[in-house]
Amino acid sequence: MCGIFGYIGKRTDSAKIVFDGLKSLEYRGYDSWGVAVLSKSSLKIFTKKAAGKIGNNNVNALPDGNIAIGHTRWATHGGVTDTNSHPHSDCSGNISIIHNGIFENYEDYKKKLVQKGHKFISETDTEVISHLVEDFSKKLTFSDSVKKTFNLMTGLNAIIAVKLIEDRIVAIRNGSPLVVGFGQDENFLASDASALLPFTKDVYFLEDDEMVILERGKVRVSNVKTGKIVRFKKQKLNWNVDQGEMGKYSSFMLKEINEQPKILREIAMSAGKNVEKISKIIKKSRGSYLVGCGSASYAAMAGTYLFSKIAGRHINFAIGSEFGYHLDFLNKDSLVIPISQSGETIDILESMKKAKERGAGIVSLVNVLGSSLYRMSDEKILIGAGPEKSVASTKALTGMIAHLVLLSFSLDGGVKKGKKALLEAANSIKKILSGKDSKNIKKLADIICDSKNIYVIGRGLSYPTALETAMKIKEISYIHAEGLAAGELKHGPLALVTKGTPCIAFLPNDETYGANLAGAMEMKARGGFVIGISFKSHEVFDYYIQVKDVGIATMIPNIVVGQLLAYFLTIKKGLDVDKPRNLAKSVTVK
Repeated sequence: MCGIFGYIGKRTDSAKIVFDGLKSLEYRGYDSWGVAVLSKSSLKIFTKKAAGKIGNNNVNALPDGNIAIGHTRWATHGGVTDTNSHPHSDCSGNISIIHNGIFENYEDYKKKLVQKGHKFISETDTEVISHLVEDFSKKLTFSDSVKKTFNLMTGLNAIIAVKLIEDRIVAIRNGSPLVVGFGQDENFLASDASALLPFTKDVYFLEDDEMVILERGKVRVSNVKTGKIVRFKKQKLNWNVDQGEMGKYSSFMLKEINEQPKILREIAMSAGKNVEKISKIIKKSRGSYLVGCGSASYAAMAGTYLFSKIAGRHINFAIGSEFGYHLDFLNKDSLVIPISQSGETIDILESMKKAKERGAGIVSLVNVLGSSLYRMSDEKILIGAGPEKSVASTKALTGMIAHLVLLSFSLDGGVKKGKKALLEAANSIKKILSGKDSKNIKKLADIICDSKNIYVIGRGLSYPTALETAMKIKEISYIHAEGLAAGELKHGPLALVTKGTPCIAFLPNDETYGANLAGAMEMKARGGFVIGISFKSHEVFDYYIQVKDVGIATMIPNIVVGQLLAYFLTIKKGLDVDKPRNLAKSVTVK
């Protein structure tokens, strides 16, 4: 949630650089935006900000300058207005602040500042930060004023501050991500490493309670609590610039759906040794736990079936936001496997901190090199999906499941079988994406796009598949969709099935086929419009989508069918597939 971008360097078009950086961060979710540039010639900070999406806006009217900061805001304190948008200034207009997170104790300080004569124009907690920095700057240096302000704040926050005349950007983080990018006589700051790809691959991910001072040719990092200098190591991003661009596709989601066969093949061919190493760690543990949020939670749930079915091994599952409430059973012999695309999801990070406090080992399955989760883990598996910019996860999710397939087979001593299964899944997806099958799914979307409710059923591995398909439909097409365990229909959900209700049933060629078919028949008997996704047709289906049987990995192409259906439903309704309302790619605020 929220995006940050900053620039300091030799170029004078800093406002445009920052503006372009913000556009590359739009996928994180936001409802307003703003850019501030320091103009030496005018001895003034110029700001342009507005409620709403960036759209066709530009910053051409802002003057030249070597320093600029920008922000995309997701409203927490105060409504979605131009005034509440970031950046925020102090009384003098000489200080500009942007902020991610929630300044929990801001009210106490705001009252004191008002008593001192400070004038506030917004409803935000962020504006309090700018006035505190202004107040402290009367006796302290600018960087010390920012540091003192941050140390007064409670909550998980990141702040970025600039001041007229000061040739530097000061930034501090605790909980909310910040990444420094290193250039030639220029440096960058962003809330997401992918935004830095057009400028540099050399980065440093700030740790909690670290303050960075960026100058044109210098970067200094220190601990904001102790003041101790931090000797940091640069990392090199392993993503390419074109991976973060839309290219020939009309949306990032469509691009990322189409990248899945290639990613699965790459995982199958390159992940073997690391997977075998991790499987040995799992074998040694006494109690293993898969944890994820959103789509990653469905991957984690799928992992419990895969580990049981392939390796005969029990593994526990928990939603990330709930895991923190049942940690009492963790100890030094426990192993927790958190799964995350961004590696910055706050519920996952807080749960992992608690798990580490109890001595548990952490092996993360994460897509972003250098992310907070990546850095706090004892061991890690990089998903290898490349930057994913559509809010609705596609390629990262199937990449997660692919690694869990390999891990499961590796635990049983047959990682080669896992690789073969993934290659077959990749070929199956390629067929689904081809003209004939894709048109069949698009036709279905045309038929059911006006539905108020859609129900999706499955058993075994098809249950998390059903949950994920329902998630995709509701998050981007805004149609109420519910994923159900097929055996639970008679325990309540059948009451909701009426004539014409779309009912999607996943029926792979495994031990669940007959029971899933019975569920489809129950829905059909209540007037449901039954959509069968299976390796073979059946008379109970009102509509049939064929998916080639690829054994244990069939859930992956089944999930892709759900992705395409959600995509076509959204396009049919004229909605934005990449940036659904009220949602963000990276949930960094509780």
